[in-house]
Amino acid sequence: MPLLDQITITHRYATLTAGFYQFVAPTPLDNLRWVSWNQQLAEQFGFSHDAPESACLLDALSGAVSHDAFKPLAMKYAGHQFGIYNPDLGDGRGLLLGELVSLEGVVFDLHLKGAGQTPYSRMGDGRAVLRSTIREYLCSEAMAGLGVPTTRALGMMVSDTPVYRERVEQGALLLRLAESHIRFGHFEHFFYTEQYDQLKHLADRVIEWHFPDCENSENPYLTMFENIVQLTADMIAHWQTKGFAHGVMNTDNMSILGQTFDYGPFGFLDDYELGISAIIPITKGVMRLIISLDCALEFDCASTGVNTPYRTCRLGLKP
Repeated sequence: MPLLDQITITHRYATLTAGFYQFVAPTPLDNLRWVSWNQQLAEQFGFSHDAPESACLLDALSGAVSHDAFKPLAMKYAGHQFGIYNPDLGDGRGLLLGELVSLEGVVFDLHLKGAGQTPYSRMGDGRAVLRSTIREYLCSEAMAGLGVPTTRALGMMVSDTPVYRERVEQGALLLRLAESHIRFGHFEHFFYTEQYDQLKHLADRVIEWHFPDCENSENPYLTMFENIVQLTADMIAHWQTKGFAHGVMNTDNMSILGQTFDYGPFGFLDDYELGISAIIPITKGVMRLIISLDCALEFDCASTGVNTPYRTCRLGLKP
C-alpha cells in the first residue's frame, strides 16, 4: 500500500518472549468510516494530506483487512484495581498494531482501541462506543495542547455495528499513540506469578528502549524505578495545575513514562477541592472524595516499586 510505504513501522514489542502477549486479529466493524483524522499529528510520521481519503488505509488501520505492515497483539498484564490485586487483566478491547517511527526518530506505539474480543476480555465485548471514543480523542488532544504528558489520538472511526451499553450505541475505533503502552501492571504480572526471568527481560527492554542512561548507573533497575516515579510525579503535578482529575488510577492504567493514560472516567475542577474524585458523579454534578490524586500516586508507585522493578534490585538482577 503506497500510503503505508511512506511510514516507518517496527515491531519491537513483538520480539519479547512468550507470555508477554498473544497475537489477535481485529474483529471488523460494519460500514466503517472516519469521524476524525488528526492530520497535524499524522504529518509527524510522514502521512500525506490525502491519507484519510484512502479506503485501503482505513481498512488496514482498522483491521478490516489484514496487512503485512501490522502484527496486532494483545498485551498481558495485571494490576491493583482500587487497592485490590487483579491477576486477570490484559488488553481486553485494544490491540497493539506495531510502532510508528516519527520523522524525528521517536518511536510511538500504534494501538487500536475497540478492536474486538481478546483472550483478556473476560466478560467484555471488546468494543468501544462513539461517545467514549470522542471523549478520549478530544481530552487527550486537549491535554497535549496544554502541555500535559499524554497519549495522543491519530484518528477515530465509527461504524453501524450496534454495541450494547445502557442503551444501544454505535461501535467505534480509536487509533491511540503513546511512546509506550507498558504499564505498572506489566511488572506486577511477572512478579506475582514468580516469572523472574521474564521480569528481568521486561526490565532490561524498558531500560534499553526508554531509559538508556540507566545502563551506566550502579544499579540500573533502581535508577529506572526512580525515573518512573519522577515522571509519574511530574505528570500528577501537570494534572493539578490544569485541574484534571483521573477517575481510575489503577496500576494497569499507569504508564511507565508518566503519560496520561486511559481516558475513562475523568473530570476537570472548576474550583479547587482537595481530595476530588472523578469516578462517581453525585447529584448536581458534584464529585465527592474517594481517593486523592497524590494518595493514589503514592499507592501505585509503592505497589510497583516494592513488588516489581525495585524488587528486581533486591533479587540481585543485573542487565
